[in-house]
Amino acid sequence: MSTINCKGKLLDLSATPVVMGIINITDDSFFADSRTKQLDAILDKAAQHLAEGAQILDIGAQSTRPGAEMVGEDTETDRLIPAITALLDRFPEVIISVDTFYAKVAEQCMKAGAAIINDISAGDMDPDMIAVAAATKAPYIAMHMQGTPASMQHQPHYNDVTREVLDYFIQKKAACLQAGIKDLIIDPGFGFGKTLTHNYTLLKNMNAFHILDCPLLIGISRKSMIYRLLGNTPAEALNGTTVLNTLSLQAGAHILRVHDVKAAMEAVTIHQYMKGL
Repeated sequence: MSTINCKGKLLDLSATPVVMGIINITDDSFFADSRTKQLDAILDKAAQHLAEGAQILDIGAQSTRPGAEMVGEDTETDRLIPAITALLDRFPEVIISVDTFYAKVAEQCMKAGAAIINDISAGDMDPDMIAVAAATKAPYIAMHMQGTPASMQHQPHYNDVTREVLDYFIQKKAACLQAGIKDLIIDPGFGFGKTLTHNYTLLKNMNAFHILDCPLLIGISRKSMIYRLLGNTPAEALNGTTVLNTLSLQAGAHILRVHDVKAAMEAVTIHQYMKGL
């Protein structure tokens, strides 16, 4: 579980956690400052993320905030392929993760040079996705979500959120392995079909997910579990994000998916130093 194969580039997750920088190619992301649609702006954001220490760039063309309008696979493809091409032209060694739940979009993006598939539905929104991930030999990020982006925050309910999400991933891992996926990454899905209490319960119990023997990706950057608890806004949620990223690192997170790479890298550096004492 410690090394993932990203189109021939081996990324070791065993020693030092990795930071994944978010690039939203949309005008509908919940965090306004992350919205980037023009190629020059995409390249500038990528350059900033990479200079600050990101080892993966995660690009998405569909907002997945609660109630977001679905743009469709054609629009996603039209937005993502030119961005991937431009990024690889400027930064040939960059590892690109594509954030999509459409199998056809993922397949086209892998052909264009992306290396990782990041699926918020873990194959539940497109039944072809797991087969495509296996066929492309891409590392596959499977996220837990109760419902869909349109419905997920309409009274989400669990009897035991940690047990139910863990049980979901036990079954999902079996399906992915059977399909032939070699590198599976688990994302508990903070903010996706979960209340504030559900989110913090999952974070508190995150050690339980190591039983899956898969790398853990944590994506809590500037989310409502921070700004609703603190009574501020996504724009004011960087400090809270750093606190939760640090707690995630202490619980064994392997990848932090963030808007603010510099702050996340500082958390990783301090955490690693403390581990070494």
